Amino acid sequence: MNFVNPKKKLGQHFLKDENVARKIVDRLTFDSYTQVLEIGPGMGILTQFISKNKKIFIIEIDKESIEYLKKKFPYLVENIIHNDFLKFDLNSIINDKPLAIFGNFPYNISTQILFKVLKHKDYIPFFCGMFQKEVAERICKTEGTKKYGIISVLVQAFYNTYYLFDVSPQVFAPPPKVNSGVIELKRKENYNLPCDQDLFFKIVKLSFQQRRKTIRNSLKTLQLDENITEDSIFDLRPEKLSNVDFIKLTQKIQNGRIQNQ
Repeated sequence: MNFVNPKKKLGQHFLKDENVARKIVDRLTFDSYTQVLEIGPGMGILTQFISKNKKIFIIEIDKESIEYLKKKFPYLVENIIHNDFLKFDLNSIINDKPLAIFGNFPYNISTQILFKVLKHKDYIPFFCGMFQKEVAERICKTEGTKKYGIISVLVQAFYNTYYLFDVSPQVFAPPPKVNSGVIELKRKENYNLPCDQDLFFKIVKLSFQQRRKTIRNSLKTLQLDENITEDSIFDLRPEKLSNVDFIKLTQKIQNGRIQNQ
């Protein structure tokens, strides 16, 4: 088997330019991590440039790709996982050790991949990969911009984000209809939130579901005490609040609830 047919239902667009692949891998700072996981390697164009000294896991949902990868990388056979990343139990390979993640992610599930990374952030200090450009930009945008939203706030609460470079559709087979972007996430040194994390997630999501409204109106379903909502932060629209501001907002609401108990 010398070639894998890209499958539209799996959102496969195989990177074919080795110069771009090497450029991506050259930006991966794996030096301090003993194990790495590549998501959706396809035909292994990124995999081939990763040092054999690292403990590399590969997860791929496509059976045809799995067969191809086992032949191309016989030294990785034991660590090639035929599974859906979104359903796979990451704890089975983490084993209480840091895990760096990279890949050319299927665009139709890229945001879901990120949310799963956030759930396992205690063990994932590094993340790097290719997204649809618009999504990549949203992840890295800061407050005050139109693309700033839920994914921006949640990711930036725990990770420092870096937009690395654009990738043209012409270097893929088949070419996607959109441009791509490579980003890098490095977990913050102090990434534990000084507030209730579940409440933080809920407030961020509720706020941006009605992003043209003020925070006060967006959070009406929380039935907050009027004394809490008198603060001027409730007069702002969500895109004006940084992830730090959302943490402070969560603390204010959390403390108000405690006082009213």
